[in-house]
Parts: sequence; structure tokens; C-alpha cells
Amino acid sequence: MNSLIISFRSKLTHHHLGIYSIIAALTFWTGTTVAKSLPLARLNLPAGFMIEKFADVENARQMAQGGKGIIYVGSRRAGKVFAVVDANGDYQADSVHTIDTGLNLPTGLSYKDGDLYVGAVDKILVYRNIDSRLTDPPKPEVLTDQLPDKRHHGWKYLAFGPDGKLYIPVGAPCNICLSDNPQFASILRMDISNPASLETYASGIRNTVGFDWHPVTGELWFTDNGRDMMGDELPPGELNRISKQGQHFGYPFFHGGDIPDPEFGEGKSATDYVYPALNLDPHVAALGMKFYVGKMFPKKYQQQIFMAEHGSWNRSAQAGHTGHRITVARKNESGGLIYETLIDGWLVNNKAWGRPVDVLELGDGSLLISDDKADVIYRLSYKPN
Repeated sequence: MNSLIISFRSKLTHHHLGIYSIIAALTFWTGTTVAKSLPLARLNLPAGFMIEKFADVENARQMAQGGKGIIYVGSRRAGKVFAVVDANGDYQADSVHTIDTGLNLPTGLSYKDGDLYVGAVDKILVYRNIDSRLTDPPKPEVLTDQLPDKRHHGWKYLAFGPDGKLYIPVGAPCNICLSDNPQFASILRMDISNPASLETYASGIRNTVGFDWHPVTGELWFTDNGRDMMGDELPPGELNRISKQGQHFGYPFFHGGDIPDPEFGEGKSATDYVYPALNLDPHVAALGMKFYVGKMFPKKYQQQIFMAEHGSWNRSAQAGHTGHRITVARKNESGGLIYETLIDGWLVNNKAWGRPVDVLELGDGSLLISDDKADVIYRLSYKPN
């Protein structure tokens, strides 16, 4: 159908393009959401970078690549899991299939050995041999139902580590609190061949919705969202590095390393906890992150961290929102981390038309970016000059 639309458009006069835009906006080409135009010209990118729409996907959150180049996508408010197919390899989706519906915040997913793993708050579901079942999806198996059932920060971000184990975050069930359940405010991990092996890998983590492993050291890095209601400028978001199992990253006692919590910090010492590798801007809500291992982008971005900042919600109107952008944490010439904006423009006059959620590198080195407000996935590519 896309080729027919393009052919039809080429025959239109300028006078007819307004009518065509209305028709296109009403066309269901993916089977899951309405195809729509986007104000991509409002996005600010470094020279040589280009961004375009890859697919229309309702409430697109975490992405994972399966076999045959299929992109699996979770959602939050939609309660659905999708499969995006680019059949001809032109980096434009040809179809979007709904794998399941009516799930409990199925934001996080990961793919391994032909099977799709989906986090739905208190459960990890498995869809076996999914690549060949897109038009007739299998019923999921329950890998475990031993996770907390609280929806507050209960949505997941899943990934398999270099050790082959599945890593599962469990956010704090509140803005700020200290729970008796040690599973809250942590990252868990599990040997999928033995679900009873579920264990805590790191704790003191308020709510991570993005992590990845360093391509050389194998260490796990993660974003963490700071607490709300401490003012417009506090606390910072965090980018953290786990150097060994069992580390505690300060929540709910300290934020940004050494900022004591007004409710829980008294009598505690910041040196008892792991400081962030990098403090981010306040309330940016950094979510999905990836180490870039491709070669398409300039050398200064290779093996560096790309982050999707979903954007603030609880800053005052006078202060204005933060986030709503793609940022990079990369090493400078002295070896320290610097933090810079790669793409912004989703926030216009303090109102957001898009909210980036996750990033996923494709085989050619381009980057997919999901957006749960604009209901799309973008593709970011680079070509010198």
C-alpha cells in the first residue's frame, strides 16, 4: 500500500497535497495505529545526522530485535506487544503485528534463541518460536509470577546479560519510601532454565527503565530516575555503573551521590553507597540506553552511551520542562564523562509533541528511537557532508 500511496502522491499537483494529507492521516496502514505526519523538521540534529519515521506503533516503549530483523515493541498504556516487520530492508516498516493484548504494563521485553520474553509487572511471559508466529501468535508461558504486583514503577525493562541470565528491574512502589520487600528498588537476575534462581543483583535503585553492558569491560550501566517533590532543580537523574554484584546505589537515603533525602537521609553516610558515574539534569527521566557499537556514526560516539530522556512532569511552569531529547554520555580527552544533547526539539514552548523512550541499534549502525507520545519509532542515521 505504501508504494501505491507514493505513486499516487507523485501525480498530485501542489493544490491537491492538502487533501492528500487528510487522506493519509486517516489511513490505517499498520493495522495497529493511524499513520500520521510528524513535525520532524522541528528536531535539532548535529550535521550529517538524519531522522525519519520507521513505523507507527501505539505507545512504543522498549524494543528488541528478533530473527529476520523483526523489531518487537512493548507498550505501557496500550497493554499490547507488537512486532514490526521491514520485509524489503528499506528501513521503512511494511507491517505491524499485534502479538498480544490486555497485558499489565508490558513495557519491557527481550529476545533470546527464537523466544520473546515480556515483563508484565508481576510476571515474565515467554512467547515461543515467535518469529514464525506473527500472524498466529502463541499463548504465552509464565516463566515466573514471583515478582511484586505493584503498578507504581512496576513496568519493566528486560535484557539478557553476557552471562546469559535475564536481568529484571523492580522499581520502588512509591515516590520515596523504604519497603520491607527487598525485591523493590533493585535489579534482579534469573537463569531462565531455573526460575527459582531469581536473585538480587544490585539494590538502592529507585526506578531504572534502561540498562546495557559495556562492550569491553562487561560491566552493567543503568539509568535511574530521581525522586519527585524536591523542587525544580533537585535531585539530578543518574547514570550508574555496577562493578560487582551486591552494590547499593543509595535510594532512598541519598540522591545524586551525596544529596541526603529530607525524609530518609538523617543518620546515614553517603560514603556507604555507590555514587553515580554521571549526574544527569534534574527530572529528565532518562529511560532506555545503549552503548553504541556500530561504525556508521562518527568515531567520538563509538562505544559511548546513547540515552532516551522521556522528560519531566513535576517542574514548575516558571522553571520549564527538562528532558524530551536524546543525549550522549561519552568520554572526553582526559577520560572523564561528558554529557551532551544529540537531538532535541520534541519540546516546543514547554509543550511536548513527542517523548523518547528507548534506543536500539540496527545492523547497519543506524539507531531506532521509540516514542510513546507520538506513537512512532524513528530511525536515526548518519552520512558525512
